[in-house]
Amino acid sequence: MSRGCFVGIDVSKAWLDVAGRPDPAPRRVANDPAGVAALVADLRGLAPALVLLEATGGLELPVVAALQVAGLPVAVVNPRQVRDFARATGQLAKTDRLDAALLARFAEAIRPAPAAAVPEDVRRLDAMLTRRNQLIAMRVMETNRLDRLTDGAVRKEVQKHVAWLTKAIDRADTVLAGAVKASPVWQARDALLQSIPGVGPVATLTLLAGLPELGTTTGSRLAALVGLAPFADDSGSRQGGRHIRGGRAPVRRALYLAALSAVVHNPAMRSFKERLAARGKRPKVILTAVARKLLVVANAIIQSGQPWRAEAGDPVAISA
Repeated sequence: MSRGCFVGIDVSKAWLDVAGRPDPAPRRVANDPAGVAALVADLRGLAPALVLLEATGGLELPVVAALQVAGLPVAVVNPRQVRDFARATGQLAKTDRLDAALLARFAEAIRPAPAAAVPEDVRRLDAMLTRRNQLIAMRVMETNRLDRLTDGAVRKEVQKHVAWLTKAIDRADTVLAGAVKASPVWQARDALLQSIPGVGPVATLTLLAGLPELGTTTGSRLAALVGLAPFADDSGSRQGGRHIRGGRAPVRRALYLAALSAVVHNPAMRSFKERLAARGKRPKVILTAVARKLLVVANAIIQSGQPWRAEAGDPVAISA
C-alpha cells in the first residue's frame, strides 16, 4: 500500500461527505453523476492509499464503481466494524461529517484490503437477483396477511396483489435464466454448480452474482466472506460455543437452504450430517457445517472445472 492519504466517504441518498487523513479537508458533494465525477477527479489527483466506504444497502455502489474505474483503491466494510471502532476510540457523537472522518481514521488504522472491481454483468445479475428476493419477501408478507383478514373486499385485493407478485417473480426467473444462457462462462459455471446434488438454480444464481470470488481463492477464505466460518468465544478457563456472524447474508441464506436439500438428496452430505449428529452436534450447527462444506466443494469444482462425481469418493474431503 502506498504512503498516500486515507479517505473516508459517508454515503447518503443526497450527499457524499468526504474526509481524509491528512488530506483532503472535510467537504460535501452532491450524490449525483456530476458530484461523483468531480469527487473522483479530485481523488485521482491525491492518489490516496485507500478510500473507504460503509456498505449502505446499495447506495454506495455507483461511487465504488466510479472509483474502481478510475483505478483508485477502494474498500467497503460492514457498518458494524466501524461502529465498534468508534466505540473503541471513544467517539460517541454521530453526524455525516464525523462519520466520514471516522472512516478515514478506520482506513488508516485497520487498512482493509481494497475490493476487486466487480464486472458490470455481475452487478446486473446481482441487482436482478436482489429484486427477485424482494418480490418473494413481499409475497410472503402479503400471504401471511391473508390469514388475518376478515373483510372480503380487502382480502380480494390482497389476493390480487399476491397473484401479481407471483407473475413478477416468474418474470424475474425468466430474465435471470436468460442472463445465464446469454453468457457461456456463466452457463458453464451454472452447470458445474448444479451438478452438486442439493444445489439448485437459485443457489447457483446467488453464488454467481453474490460471490464473484468463487474459484479464485480458498474455501476457508470464502467461508469467512460469506459468514460461515465459526469464530471462538473463549475467555480464561471458559470455552464458549463457536458462532458465525456477518458476511454476505443472501449467499449464506442460499447455502443454508441448499444444505436442507443436500442432507436429503446428496449421499456424501447426508453421511457428513450423520457423523456430526453422532458426535452430539445440534441440528442448526449441523446444517451450518453442511452449508460450509457445500461452499468448499463448489469452490473446488469451479477451480477444477470438473463436475460432481459421486464415484470419485467423498467430495467433502476436498481441502479448503
